[in-house]
Amino acid sequence: MGVETKHGRWMAQIDGDFVVFLIGAHLTRGRLRHAFGDLGGRRGMMHMLKELTHDPESGLLGFEMSTFGKIIVQYWRSFEHLERFANDPDGVHTEAWRRYWKRVGTGPGTGIWHETYLVRAGDYEAVYASMPPFGLGRASTLVPYADSVRARDRLKRRVG
Repeated sequence: MGVETKHGRWMAQIDGDFVVFLIGAHLTRGRLRHAFGDLGGRRGMMHMLKELTHDPESGLLGFEMSTFGKIIVQYWRSFEHLERFANDPDGVHTEAWRRYWKRVGTGPGTGIWHETYLVRAGDYEAVYASMPPFGLGRASTLVPYADSVRARDRLKRRVG
């Protein structure tokens, strides 16, 4: 059973600053059958996200995964939460990262990339029209869309 569509226009609303973390993989031609193992197998990203989702103190607000999981967008309460997860010496990330470097190292295996964006309160806009909660709208609160207000006016900071 899928998530119910919220008809009409909605906006994501989140209190305070937050972090958007993009992470993905580059699958090397000729090594596609090795990619699952390169990326941690059953103890890879989906395992990590499941563990984080079941721990409200982790700071992970939510995530969206692209088709085939090549790009995952994660929303975090703070950079400190993300950093604590990434650097926990006893955590699943450190274990997976060590296995990745042992298996792939600097060789021709599956590539990994990530980008981190620190978002200040009010310096974002996320609008949804007649669709299930998605992205930041799923990781935060959806509020009714302000029809009479332009995007420039919805952003608290001056644009341009």
